[in-house]
Amino acid sequence: MTKRLLLVFAIVGLAVASAKTYTVILPQAAVLGDMQLAPGTYSVEVVDMKALIHNGKMHGEAPVKVETADNKYSTTTVRLNNEEGKMHLQEIHIGGSKTKLVFEE
Repeated sequence: MTKRLLLVFAIVGLAVASAKTYTVILPQAAVLGDMQLAPGTYSVEVVDMKALIHNGKMHGEAPVKVETADNKYSTTTVRLNNEEGKMHLQEIHIGGSKTKLVFEE
């Protein structure tokens, strides 16, 4: 029984360790899926091809694809696209890494 319990904790620990969390500053209001995001600082946690968005409270989740760029990004930046008069969050480039989060709506 003890071995099973340890195995469960090890598996849960690996799942939590595989989750990545990034801090992102949105300079202006943006739409991501059905979420309306006000300007401000957000935590983006990537778990199992989903981005969990929160800034003190949970805003929601969106499908995300994690890609690797050719070069490191010097700063964390967001890429927005104007669709029908609303800015939609398309990508987040993570500063100090080659990681790019790509959102598809």
